[in-house]
Amino acid sequence: MKNFIINKCMNYIKNNSKCSDAKLIEIKYGLAGIYLTMTKIIFILIISTCLGMLKEILIFMLLFNILRTAAFGLHATKSWICWICSTLVFILIPYLCIYLNMNIYIMQIICLINTLLMFKNSPADTKKRPIVSRKRRNVFKAISTLLVIIYSILAILIKNNFISNCLVFSMIVENVLISPITYKLFKMPYNNYINFLKNHPDFVN
Repeated sequence: MKNFIINKCMNYIKNNSKCSDAKLIEIKYGLAGIYLTMTKIIFILIISTCLGMLKEILIFMLLFNILRTAAFGLHATKSWICWICSTLVFILIPYLCIYLNMNIYIMQIICLINTLLMFKNSPADTKKRPIVSRKRRNVFKAISTLLVIIYSILAILIKNNFISNCLVFSMIVENVLISPITYKLFKMPYNNYINFLKNHPDFVN
């Protein structure tokens, strides 16, 4: 099904545009990512509906993906790994957030650690999509750090226990995904823009 849909889209693009071969490869890669993301989200939402946790899972997914958009982070090398990890994270963590009562002082410490780690490690790129521009990296770092500060303030001030937990755990998950330790554990290259610049010395950064 995946190849059928992507090939249909690519045939339409080829017949109705004048894209170069390099651009077509980039578009195909993007379509594969969109297909994986959409099917994964639909699958998770079906499970969440069956479990009666649709609202809770949607809230956590929204908070996490806002951070993910700015800080980026590790991607699974295989689609089945992505499916398993995403399903576990987006179902088990919201379930935990419903019932967990976190001490306010522990929450403050966790928020502080999250902020420092986000400032240190964001944004984290991938080999296929290195963030080459220094300006873009600085902008993403500023945005992701500001978001974590906002999340931390809201988590401490908001009286809704579930929302506070979701804010905290969305920061924890994203910090795990941008950590150099995680990249090393999964044997993935870190700071990929450095290798790109070494291989392209004429690139204006």
